[in-house]
Amino acid sequence: MRKILITGGAGFIGSNFIHYILNKYHNYKVVNLDKLTYAASLKNLKNVENNPNYKFIKGDISDRDFIFTIFEKEKFDVVVNFAAESHVDNSISNPEIFVTTNVLGTQILLDASKKYKVERFHQISTDEVYGDLELDRKDLFFTENTPLNPSSPYSASKASADMLVKSYFRTYNLPVTISRCSNNYGPYQFIEKLIPCMIFKALNNEPLPVYGKGLNVRDWLHVYDHCMAIDLILNGGVIGEVYNIGGHNEKTNIEVVEIILKELKKPISLIQYVKDRPGHDLRYAIDAAKIETELKWKAKYKFEEGIVETIRWYVENSKLYSF
Repeated sequence: MRKILITGGAGFIGSNFIHYILNKYHNYKVVNLDKLTYAASLKNLKNVENNPNYKFIKGDISDRDFIFTIFEKEKFDVVVNFAAESHVDNSISNPEIFVTTNVLGTQILLDASKKYKVERFHQISTDEVYGDLELDRKDLFFTENTPLNPSSPYSASKASADMLVKSYFRTYNLPVTISRCSNNYGPYQFIEKLIPCMIFKALNNEPLPVYGKGLNVRDWLHVYDHCMAIDLILNGGVIGEVYNIGGHNEKTNIEVVEIILKELKKPISLIQYVKDRPGHDLRYAIDAAKIETELKWKAKYKFEEGIVETIRWYVENSKLYSF
């Protein structure tokens, strides 16, 4: 049995990854370590809580004594660090918590992984560490060699964590890998994010706030495809390397909102344009050629199909989650 620590496992991507691993592998023991902040919920894992290969521990990755005690007791083989403060707006109003969790927390996990000799430490990062691309340069994409140029305190904290992870490989020969993904969508995402936020406001016939003119572009990646990519990296990725994961589904924010309204049969008049976010990145677009070539990863979901499935999931689960 391999024992894998998944930090932030009660959040959106982390909980989906736990489902993915438990469904695919019967020789993995999964330990979910989560602080259970506002964006996390054990409801996301209700159907695996009695699985004998699953265990939940409540705790904070920035608590060094706690983390070292857990590592001493559990003897993890693999660590996958999803735990992060991730909402850009919150990072603008309160940067300190992002530095504490995303930077200090990652450093403590790295120290514990080094001391207890884990076989692999994998850092979940974001394409936001690269900054943004010009809207009128559709020929430009983020590659793994694109310089880091974060725009927000959130992305700066993630870029800092990435640099720490790389330094532990170089300095201590810790077996690390990093993945940087584009915007995820799918089941279990917290309501503050664009897609679930717009779905539930539309369902309640509330105004749908869209920043600026809604022309900012994001490359949408279904969370299942992201989980599949992480699995491939853990089992075949080259130690010390970074892998970009993108869905090849570029959409403006207003396009996404209009798709949601159309699917829910709600009027366009619900859209309400609001003052743009400070430092709002214009366009994200991932070149995923490296993982596609080296690890034979290929996204399963096209956005047009995945978004419809996602909308239906939120409609069906809206009462369960009390959104």
